[in-house]
Amino acid sequence: MEHTSQIPGFYKLDLNGRLNIVKAFANLTDEEVGHLTATSSLKIDLAEKMIENVIGIMPVPLGIAINFLINGKDYLIPMATEEPSVVAAASNAAKMARVKGGFFTSSTEPVMIAQVQVIKLSDPHRARIEVLRRKDEILKLANQQDPFLISLGGGARDVGARVISTTRGEMLVVELYVDCKDAMGANIVNTMAEAVAEHVEEITGGVVVLRIVSNLATFRLARASAVFDKEVVGGDQVIDAILDAYAFAESDPYRCATHNKGIMNGITAVVLATGNDTRAIEAGAHTYAAISGRYRSLTKWEKSSDGDLVGSIEVPMAVGLVGGATKSNPVAKICTKIIGAKNANELGEVIAAVGLAQNFAALRALATEGIQKGHMKLHARNIAIMAGATGKMVDQVAAKMVEEKKVRVDRAKEILNELGEQCK
Repeated sequence: MEHTSQIPGFYKLDLNGRLNIVKAFANLTDEEVGHLTATSSLKIDLAEKMIENVIGIMPVPLGIAINFLINGKDYLIPMATEEPSVVAAASNAAKMARVKGGFFTSSTEPVMIAQVQVIKLSDPHRARIEVLRRKDEILKLANQQDPFLISLGGGARDVGARVISTTRGEMLVVELYVDCKDAMGANIVNTMAEAVAEHVEEITGGVVVLRIVSNLATFRLARASAVFDKEVVGGDQVIDAILDAYAFAESDPYRCATHNKGIMNGITAVVLATGNDTRAIEAGAHTYAAISGRYRSLTKWEKSSDGDLVGSIEVPMAVGLVGGATKSNPVAKICTKIIGAKNANELGEVIAAVGLAQNFAALRALATEGIQKGHMKLHARNIAIMAGATGKMVDQVAAKMVEEKKVRVDRAKEILNELGEQCK
């Protein structure tokens, strides 16, 4: 097939039709396609080794966002989510972005922060200076922990130190800045922090308590931007309404929480699909949104001199292609193959683009027809299933509810009974 993510009528195809397109796009094997469609490709014996107290497996629907053009390259993007309309909204936003060239992305080096907490210091500021003076000793000790990472060009790059005021008095925080390459990096960062703890105590004369990674990965940022053509978006009035909606989110934390949640609808879905740590990404993103001292939008929206809508996003993106569930979960491995990212930075940039697309879709829907019209149309199928509909009945019941604008379980049951009576 032509290597493009523009696939007209993709949502109209049956499951096999969609699978065949993805199989050709990502060069999937028959075995990999089988993993995607199995009730659970994660076998129970493997699940038992991944976490504790296992009793089963919780499947989540896996969809494909289409139309994404990022830095001139086409992507099909797997998204794992239970929420209706998320995949469709991202795909539609990506289609609109293509008119002006799609998404353009960049990122910083994959540097994570390890924190070593030092207490019981009579002279924390002197201790800070001493840590910085002897940072080469600390770096040498840290880098002895993972020769393989060093061989790949990664490892601890620098040492920082800060004195902070707390309810328990002043403390010294010693930080390692570690280039994790294509790993998310939490395990190696934690190992390094623990390895240098005793030496930090010797240098400072204090007592080390915590030795742990920070999920506020401010040195590991992914950025994306896109221009949305004025006419494609719906004209000046729609763009002004989107900018008003954005201004609302920037100024009010109650609105901004939902605004950023919509961004994370896209980001988390791709993070989960690729077997990365959703909680780490969400914690980092929301903290980054408040790093100025006030909770703000993760995205920025502006109007260009031509009157087009311009969006951008900058977000911490500690994702990896190696380690953890990215390699142990067979479906996560397939999802990373479908995306085709050559390194963790590229994966992070793709995810940032999805977050920007998701935000655009939500703002445009809110500023025009309202969020519920499209969302409830898709949600109606879930309600129909809850009411007991199966097979073709699901779409029939859903369509009737949407037509009546009564998307409720009680009405779904009534429609199901009416259709049953008609079939007798």
